[in-house]
Amino acid sequence: MLRVYSRALVKVVMGKPWHLVKPVSVVAGRNLSQQKGLPRLPVPPLQQSCELYLHFLEPILELDELQRATELVEEFQKAGGVGERLQRDLERVASNTDNWLTEHWMKIMYLDCRLPVVNNSNNGILFPRMDFRDTQEYLRCAARLIAAALEFNTMIWSEILPVKYMKGKPLCMKQYKQVMSSCRIPGLKTDSLLFSTGKHITVVHNFQFFVLEVYNSDGTLLTIDQLCVQLERIYNSSLQTDMEPFGILTTENRDNWSKSYMNLIKDETNKASVSAIQSSIFNLCLDGAMPPLSEEMYPSNALHQILHGGGSQWNSGNRWFDKGMQLIIREDGISGSNFSHVVADGIVAMEVSDYVAAYLKKPQVMQSSMEPLPVPRKLHFNITPEIKKDIEEAKQNMDILTQDLDLKTSVFDHFGRNFLKAQKMSSDVFLQLAIQLAYYRTYQRLCPTMEPATLRMFRLGRLCSINSNSPASAAFVKAFDDNKIQNSEKVNLLKKAMEAQRWHTNMAINGQSIETHWHGLIMMAIQENISMPDIFTDTSYTKAFDYGISTSQVTSKNGCLPCCGPDEPGLIDILYSVMDNHVDLEVSSFKSSNTCKESNSDAMIRGMEDALYDMRTMLVQSSGAKL
Repeated sequence: MLRVYSRALVKVVMGKPWHLVKPVSVVAGRNLSQQKGLPRLPVPPLQQSCELYLHFLEPILELDELQRATELVEEFQKAGGVGERLQRDLERVASNTDNWLTEHWMKIMYLDCRLPVVNNSNNGILFPRMDFRDTQEYLRCAARLIAAALEFNTMIWSEILPVKYMKGKPLCMKQYKQVMSSCRIPGLKTDSLLFSTGKHITVVHNFQFFVLEVYNSDGTLLTIDQLCVQLERIYNSSLQTDMEPFGILTTENRDNWSKSYMNLIKDETNKASVSAIQSSIFNLCLDGAMPPLSEEMYPSNALHQILHGGGSQWNSGNRWFDKGMQLIIREDGISGSNFSHVVADGIVAMEVSDYVAAYLKKPQVMQSSMEPLPVPRKLHFNITPEIKKDIEEAKQNMDILTQDLDLKTSVFDHFGRNFLKAQKMSSDVFLQLAIQLAYYRTYQRLCPTMEPATLRMFRLGRLCSINSNSPASAAFVKAFDDNKIQNSEKVNLLKKAMEAQRWHTNMAINGQSIETHWHGLIMMAIQENISMPDIFTDTSYTKAFDYGISTSQVTSKNGCLPCCGPDEPGLIDILYSVMDNHVDLEVSSFKSSNTCKESNSDAMIRGMEDALYDMRTMLVQSSGAKL
């Protein structure tokens, strides 16, 4: 989604209106102990960002373009100029705000974005494969999913969830309180977020939604045995398979969905049902089995199911994609989670999912209760011809979206973290260089590439971009296949490129990102009604932040696999997880934007495998390292 953010900034600069947004409100509760002690997000020094900006532009611009950009930067930062004025304005705002970036970032990246959340911003996580002997075992596992998620939720709100640290510094934990009991609400021009204090979850089976109260009268959580009883009631009362899939409406682009939403909630029954879904802690999706596939096809098919449900004929309507978190379990053993990226970043979503996956591995404990349980309440919807038409259109659009996603996976098993550790090399940085090499080999040009960096060392911090391109990385990828250059020199170029990437990463996580700084200055120009500086309207600015490749490493401790689609057409999205002795790779793009081979997921994943293998060979031949 960071590419959407970058492109939105370009649109802002080119004259489209952007309005400041009020702080997103969250249900009142005790702050986690370290929150008040976290520093505010700083504003980087102006001269520093100007120098880094030109450094970043160097490998991606032609000489005449770079000369023009240099002149604009010099004009922008001159003493007494507009750059200094905007810098002072931003520093003033930052000194009086918990986080000068996050509110605007969430609005531009997510709430203003009109693309469907499916395949574009929501992310999925696939749990390890399971095998159920019968429906009872299937529902018992579903009950354990619920119990695990509620246990994690209790840890969050009782403030016993351990504080996370990075480099010895505590991280902001605010996102954990936003994962559950949250929902995105469609709006005609921009969406909003709802945070609730409901004591129920919703369960959907065969497109039929139910309210399941998960607390006993004494305030304790329902036991797994109690949850099994309730799930059996829901399952047996929703066997009809020809119901209207109202959930499919949440897969539409946000303009269509907001209009359908307004029509839907005109009816009081529909409004009450939608409200029950929105205010639930999370949504549990009981999916039916699908035709069996080969073992080779399983990972890709399973990731598709978790990400979008497989289309209207399968489980895409058995969702409510606006929910902060959905747990998904299919009768044939596929299970996982689907998260709204607007409420939490991928690493937080993976931590919740890892906790659930680990819980499923624990021995089961029988906890019977004699307390009578209320029958789960079925949610009813009244359908009008207009709503029926909207559902049919949503089905068609969802099927197009599903078929358009080109998602490929691979397990690169020639080496992993252990080998790179022996070489004293960062596995993440090594993968970043392999991605750039793979792209350059295929297309003989560099591509603006980004990797997200966390800003959680700061109060209310979310993400910023690491610009993976640098003169050092360009020198490495251009030299790699040059037979005139010795391996020892190539290794030196690799080490320089990796050092540059580590330096940029450290700058980003410490709040010194160029892109976020420029964003702040642009917002100040708009707020102060100042003519937009030429540095931000020049084509070099567009080229700098119009990323062609989006990358991310999200690693699981319990065998979970993350998945996401590209933010928008034309983008290649790459996920990787570096394990001890292998690397999980996933590449996604949209088929409709494959006007040339550069957006082909198959080609990119093969290129990455080749690049990783050849880079390892180079290291072995150069130093005699053991495989």
